[in-house]
Amino acid sequence: MNDTLHRPGERTEAGLQRRSASLLKQRVLEHEDANFARTLAWAKEDPALERAAALIVSARRRFLIGASTSFTYASLLAAELGASLANVTLVDGTIVRPLDVLSDVRSSDVMIAISLQRYRRSTVDFAVPFAQAGGTLVLITDAPDAPLVEHASESIVIGGQGEPGQNSPTAISLVLHVLAMLTTASAKGAARRLIERDRLASTLGVYVEGQ
Repeated sequence: MNDTLHRPGERTEAGLQRRSASLLKQRVLEHEDANFARTLAWAKEDPALERAAALIVSARRRFLIGASTSFTYASLLAAELGASLANVTLVDGTIVRPLDVLSDVRSSDVMIAISLQRYRRSTVDFAVPFAQAGGTLVLITDAPDAPLVEHASESIVIGGQGEPGQNSPTAISLVLHVLAMLTTASAKGAARRLIERDRLASTLGVYVEGQ
């Protein structure tokens, strides 16, 4: 056995590290719990979620955009919406480029832009021309004075009037999930589309069964 494991100094240091990690975990969880509770209370009262869902449902084509961490959230929302709605497109800058979308904007199009602090210029530079070309811009952001608010037909300011950048991934994911569920509930044919997806997934053996 390694004698260094029995040295009092190292045992004490290891114990302090474990205690420090435990305290840090507790603080992080308490912060997440409080943040989630605030977001939940805000979501119950703010009608922006319902208004945004109505705009998304009424659109013929739906584009989602975000940059950096916001792109991850845009991908999550695109996956949820795409399960029940047709014509949901994630603008990734490679397969679907902003220029391709801007060259053919229709009044029945909606863009869902996720723009969280620090706000990326690329998102602003894409979303503003889209709105100016006649498309409907739905913004998901974290401050009432975020750069795209004045250009959006509807803005979901997560947490209301709180300090920007204070929302945790847990809170943001909650908002995206609620928005997707509201949209799905309002969309004609959403249930049929979900059933058909499940049938095709079973036929193609997409998922591992019996787990």
